[in-house]
Amino acid sequence: MGPSPDDEPRDSVGPPDRQTLQLLERQLGSDSLVTETRFDPNSHEPRLLRAVLDENQYPESIATARLDIRWFTTGDFSVHYVEEPLDGTRWECRWDRHPNSHNTRLHFHCPPTAEEVTDLSLPSLHPLEVYSTVLAAVETRMEDLWSA
Repeated sequence: MGPSPDDEPRDSVGPPDRQTLQLLERQLGSDSLVTETRFDPNSHEPRLLRAVLDENQYPESIATARLDIRWFTTGDFSVHYVEEPLDGTRWECRWDRHPNSHNTRLHFHCPPTAEEVTDLSLPSLHPLEVYSTVLAAVETRMEDLWSA
């Protein structure tokens, strides 16, 4: 049995999926962890959705935390979690689905630097399921920060 068409590499991720980005923005806007959402460059032609997370829910050592989300009409995506601690070291990870030469189309860039990459398996590629997976990981990270 060969690879499914979804696993076939493409030359590009395609145009941004405005409807999915707007769906995710509504979901993030209702989350108590999120203090602000914004589109880049704007809400009419979004390419990136940024969610600023509530630094008051993090230990004092964390200056800022955010999610940067890109979603494309091809079903490809990138969800990048970034923490900026007060000591200047950046902690980050990323859930990706896109054509690449380093791993399978669906993969994870591991913390703390997002340089190490591993194949990823998700129960569903529906945007709200991916959102749920990412937020669960962020909550686990926050618990680890508080218990350290």
